Amino acid sequence: MEVMEVNQVSGIVVDAAMKVHSALGPGLLESAYEACLIRELRKRGLRLDSQVPHLGRIRLARGKI
Repeated sequence: MEVMEVNQVSGIVVDAAMKVHSALGPGLLESAYEACLIRELRKRGLRLDSQVPHLGRIRLARGKI
C-alpha cells in the first residue's frame, strides 16, 4: 500500500471534485455528486468508504450551543 502525503491526497480530491462538477453541472442532489466523486476517486487509486458514522463527541463551550 502506497502512503501518500496530505497535499498529494488533497490535490487528487480537489481535481476529482472539479472534474465531477464540470461534467454534471449544478443543481443535482448531493447523492449524485457523492456517487460520481467516489467512483472518480477510486479510478484515481484512492481507497475510501462513504457515509461512515462518526462516533466522537462534540465539545461545546460552556453556556453556548
